[in-house]
Amino acid sequence: MKRKNMFVALVFGVIAGFLSLAIAPKAWAKPFTDAKIILEVNATDGDAGIQIFLDGEPWKDVKIFGPNGQQIFEVQGKGNLQGFGLTELISESNEPPFEVFPLQEVLDLFPEGRYDFKGTTTSGANLRSTAMLSHTIPCGPEIISPAILPVNAAKIEWNAVVNELDHDTAECGVSTDLEIAGYQVIVGTFQIILPASATAVTIPPEFLEPNTAYLFEVLAIEASGNQTITEGSFTTQ
Repeated sequence: MKRKNMFVALVFGVIAGFLSLAIAPKAWAKPFTDAKIILEVNATDGDAGIQIFLDGEPWKDVKIFGPNGQQIFEVQGKGNLQGFGLTELISESNEPPFEVFPLQEVLDLFPEGRYDFKGTTTSGANLRSTAMLSHTIPCGPEIISPAILPVNAAKIEWNAVVNELDHDTAECGVSTDLEIAGYQVIVGTFQIILPASATAVTIPPEFLEPNTAYLFEVLAIEASGNQTITEGSFTTQ
């Protein structure tokens, strides 16, 4: 009788083992070092698109899935690159003018919500992270600095951004959930990221020449990562 009970226990143990394998969760996936998807609007040119950024240990393929589960992106290393691996990836979408592709249509293409980043390392391990895409987009900074600036004290100034873009008109509307995280200023090779309290920056004279025209950009960066560019220009004395 004891031998029979031992046999029954052994059979049930084997069955339980198979069942546990059948219902075991999928292998744990390592997260990417970074994974982002944001909206960028150029308030001066009147266009918008998305930007994707990811970074991680060497990978051979990456896919991105939208909130509805639809795959929207894929990149694969081929040949020697597949085994050697990729790490960082930065990509920007097309940015047609609003006259051709209104802002609301861009937002319809890329709905608000969670985007899944999935990949495979060169050693065969799974990579997975999620990034949230927001539809809160800041207005473009209003530039208030003069068009002629002294070469040794060229200061670019703007008004603080407190409102967000209206999705239907792409014009500056009323703030709802806006939270400015900071500003970025780009003048040629000079680039700087400033805190949300900043409304001006002085360009180091080492980056400028006298009697020269310069184009610049001031970006308002929302807490979600979404950003809006205002372009400007000045001439040094």
